[in-house]
Amino acid sequence: MTSFLVAGVDGSDSSLQAADWAADEALLHDLPLRLVYASKWQHYEGAALAGSLSRPDGKVLADNIVGSTAERLRRRAPELLVTTDVQDKDPVGALLSEGRQAFALVTGTRGRGEIPGLLLGSVSLAVAAGAHCPTVVVRGDEAGLDGTHGRVLLGIGDADLDSPAVRFAFTEARLRRCTLDVVRAWRCPAHESTDHPLLAADPDRDHQERASALLEEALAAAAHDHPDVPVHRITAEGPARKALLRHSAAADLLVVGARRRHSQFGMQLGRVAHTLLHHADCPVAVVPGSSPRPSQGGTP
Repeated sequence: MTSFLVAGVDGSDSSLQAADWAADEALLHDLPLRLVYASKWQHYEGAALAGSLSRPDGKVLADNIVGSTAERLRRRAPELLVTTDVQDKDPVGALLSEGRQAFALVTGTRGRGEIPGLLLGSVSLAVAAGAHCPTVVVRGDEAGLDGTHGRVLLGIGDADLDSPAVRFAFTEARLRRCTLDVVRAWRCPAHESTDHPLLAADPDRDHQERASALLEEALAAAAHDHPDVPVHRITAEGPARKALLRHSAAADLLVVGARRRHSQFGMQLGRVAHTLLHHADCPVAVVPGSSPRPSQGGTP
């Protein structure tokens, strides 16, 4: 069982916001928080400082950033155990390595030096797409960041039969003592009509009923294990990404799953997860699923 939560920090406003959120999350789960700063400063400064006994300027900056962030969090949550680590590594590689042992990784939307107006930084996107543990990208409006809605939002995909994402969402809702809103989107293909010989008289109703059945099947085991969590089941016509974006305005956390391919490294972030990471009105948790076995074949 993993025993800590990791937050990537770099001194930007976005990373400070993420660190604050991570501190609250660590308290919820009764876990220590590890602040990680990673940068290849020696790659840029090494030649200039060859033979020097002083620390590189990049290292001084890094130590100051993690030190001041840790002090900020200790004032915010005196009971929280906060540790720090400064690594001379590529930020993405460092965080992915940390994620192999962590309960979850937390990042901001973009870091220092990123292009102003950028919706999501390259580090956050790459970490969400490759981590072995849940990754939370902290974004959204003030209400969502402060957790005042009292709702966790879960998107159900085709592969979410008692998936890690489902379990993660139920746990978050239980610890936050809030309602779990679960959305399963459905669409009726344009070519399906009421005179199609293989369909019932109402194709829309047929698709909605199938969406409801899949939703119930996906939630059954976790709902049984968490009878104290209020669950609001929603079937929504249209693209999943639009339905989840709409409901994210009233959520404190949005949870989606991401599947791994057996033959490739890292998760495959589809259009839904990619859109939510860029546009949701609350923090987004991307939870990796299990790798399918080679014999299953096909595209997950």
